Order: sequence, then structure tokens, then C-alpha cells
Amino acid sequence: MIKVEHISKTFQVASRNPGLSAAFRALFNKRYEKILALNDISFSIPDGEMVGYIGPNGAGKSSTIKVLSGILTPDSGTCEINGRTPWKNRIEHVKDIGVVFGQRSQLWWDVPVIDSFELLRDIYKVPNLEYKDKLDELITLLNLGDIIRTPARQLSLGQRMRCEIAASLLHNPKILFLDEPTIGLDAVSKIAVRDFIIDINKYHNTTVILTTHDMQDIEALTKRIILIGKGKILMDGNLNDMKNQFGGYRTLTIEYVGGHIGLLDGMSFINNTYRTDEQGIITNGHAEINIDTEAIPISDVIASLTKQVDIKDIVVTGASIDEVVVKLYQQYEI
Repeated sequence: MIKVEHISKTFQVASRNPGLSAAFRALFNKRYEKILALNDISFSIPDGEMVGYIGPNGAGKSSTIKVLSGILTPDSGTCEINGRTPWKNRIEHVKDIGVVFGQRSQLWWDVPVIDSFELLRDIYKVPNLEYKDKLDELITLLNLGDIIRTPARQLSLGQRMRCEIAASLLHNPKILFLDEPTIGLDAVSKIAVRDFIIDINKYHNTTVILTTHDMQDIEALTKRIILIGKGKILMDGNLNDMKNQFGGYRTLTIEYVGGHIGLLDGMSFINNTYRTDEQGIITNGHAEINIDTEAIPISDVIASLTKQVDIKDIVVTGASIDEVVVKLYQQYEI
């Protein structure tokens, strides 16, 4: 169980004007600016849940993960994870967590990956038999058999990320923090990583907190999202509810023949192209129609169209997860 209450964290950063003279003056008279990275945030996550923790750059996502993992000590507030305070009980706490930072590596660069795994086994004091069983499982699920004897620097990005995830799970943690785990990966590698995360959550009841700008990762892995912006928790709820709230528009695409299409209130053309014969009858029409589902139900739209034209093919799509998140950012002005 993760329970965060009223956590705040401020950073002090050096600030100066541009130019050589300003740089020289700053040597003797340094000026600092306070940045409020986390501003009274609170949330709780039960065991075994997968949560998407989203927000724009600089929102406070990585700072939150660092507090939860015990790297940072907050200025105020409390955090309890499995009965421990992360920054006060770091040695005991790290045995229960795994952390993957997509742009940082925990593998030793010039040695074979298996050597890094062996060293991590010693650091976490994992019993040999338990380590062997876990390593065999990870090698199978992440398809690492051909690469674990290769130095990390010689691996592709996708191969290295699979090894990074394996390294974070060798000690069988109860909680996994994933910060941009699929950044820069190709489509095949992304799907492999997503499937693996789903499996460890399903079979080991691992709690997963995912921070990413890839909304397809969020949609594929989580049902709950927490939106943070400017250091504040702005929204905490079900992903489907959010899509219903901010994705009230649908796009209807049809291939048709016959007459011309007349639109009802709540409908508007995105495009409408067609060819006609000598009598003016449409022989090949293609239309994309934007529909406000709060103004008119999809069923009424389809009923109206079938009375006007002969429909050869029809597809209805909703707003993408990226479009929904953009609307969220716009609403909260972040």
C-alpha cells in the first residue's frame, strides 16, 4: 500500500542574467531561485494496481518517483509504503521496490549484462536458488537468452531496456516504478515490454506506477491515471471516465453511393469527396463526419444517413488518448 499525504518539495537553483559580465559577477554574488517541484500532493495506491502518472515536462513526476523511492527527502508531508517511510528506512525499502529510469542505466557499461545481474544479486542479497529461478523466468519472458553475455554498450536501445527491466526485478520487488520505460523503442520492442509488464502485474500482483509521455503505454497498461501539473495533483480517476468526459466527439467515416448527404445538428463534415455520373448520381463517395455525441446519438446519425444514401462501409472512431490528454492540459492550463 502506498499512501502519500501533503508532500511538498522545493529546490533551490542558481540563476543569473546572460552574458560574460553577468557570469563574472555571479562568481562573487550568486543569486538563487526557489522552484516548488511538489505542492501539497496526496494520493494512495493499493497493492497490485497499475497507475499512470502523467503530466507535462517539469510537472513533478520524476520528483514524486524519487520521493517514493527514498532518493529525495520532502520538505513536508508524509509517505508510507508497506509500513515504511522511504527516506528514513532506505535499506529495507529498496528491497521492496524496482526502479527503471528510461534515460539512466543501472547496468555496468563495459561488462556483460549477466555480470551486472550477478552484482545486483549480491547487492540485494538474493539467495542463489531464488535468483536462478527469477533469472530463468526473466530470460524467458523478456527473450534475453541471446544477449545477457553481451556488454551493455553493444546492445541496441530496445535490448538494453529489456535488460534494465530485468535488472530491476531480480530481487522480486513488490512495487515497480517505471519512468519512460519505452522511450525511443521501436513498435515491436514497445509491445514486448508492455506485455511483460501486464504479465508481472497479473501473476505476481506487482504494483506498477508508470510515468510516460507515450499515451499508448498509458492506455495499454493502466485503468487509473493521476494528472500532475505545476507540482499539484489536478486529477485522479478512471481512464475510461476521463475519455468519456473529454472525448465526447466521434468521427464517422463512410463509403457511399446514391444521393447527397444532409447534416443534422451536432454533425459537421471533416471532408466529403465524391464522383457523379451524367445524371448527377454519386457513384463513389467518401465522407468523414465529426459528431458531437452530446447533441446527437450515433444511432440517430446512422439512421439519417441510411435514409439518404446507400452505405457501402462505415467506421466509427473516438477521440485518441493523445487528444484527450491535450484537452486535459488545456483545461487545467498546464
